[in-house]
Amino acid sequence: MLKVHHLERSRSHRVLWLLEELGLPYEVVHYSRDPKTLLAPPELAQVHPLGKSPVLTDGDTPVAESAAILEYLVERYGGGRFTPPPGTPEAARYRYFLHYAEGSLMPQLLVALIAQRIRKAPVPFFLRPVTGKIGGTLEQQLVRPNLTRHVGFLEAELARSPWFAGEAFSVADIQMSYPVEALLSRGDTTRMVRLKDFLARIRERPAYQRAVERGGPTFLE
Repeated sequence: MLKVHHLERSRSHRVLWLLEELGLPYEVVHYSRDPKTLLAPPELAQVHPLGKSPVLTDGDTPVAESAAILEYLVERYGGGRFTPPPGTPEAARYRYFLHYAEGSLMPQLLVALIAQRIRKAPVPFFLRPVTGKIGGTLEQQLVRPNLTRHVGFLEAELARSPWFAGEAFSVADIQMSYPVEALLSRGDTTRMVRLKDFLARIRERPAYQRAVERGGPTFLE
């Protein structure tokens, strides 16, 4: 039996979604975030030394990291579904976006979150101008320029084809779903026309909706 150690409102939704797309039976072990820190509970460290989710167990085989789990599942159980044919341009784009999601885009979104929390940190009133200036400087000089560049890149990619790897929906789209949701949650979405359309289309997929039913909301805002 496939078992997913699932943390609420996290990247773990991707794993449930792919399992639903593949029509595989699986068990979900639910974990809740600490209500104050929003961090994963210590129980997850008993599943994997880093104490992070998702973790998949396939019998006695544990697999961690969302991209690694998605690749494992589609290679072992996909039967050629949701992956482009090897050696094609689509396969190259597929591989790129599997790694880009966490390697390039999510770090920028993490910096944006840190800047926001610095700016809004609950500090004594005489320190608020300092934290506000630090957070504001980070946003103006680092966060906004980088996110603007990434948004332009992604909009151009989705202008080439409806899905990130080409004309067909693939695991790359599942991997990209979490950072796209995070990106669109940041406020001004006027320049994110194709990204909004992408998000609307994935949310219409029955397997996506079943994954939400099993695991709860997808994104921690």
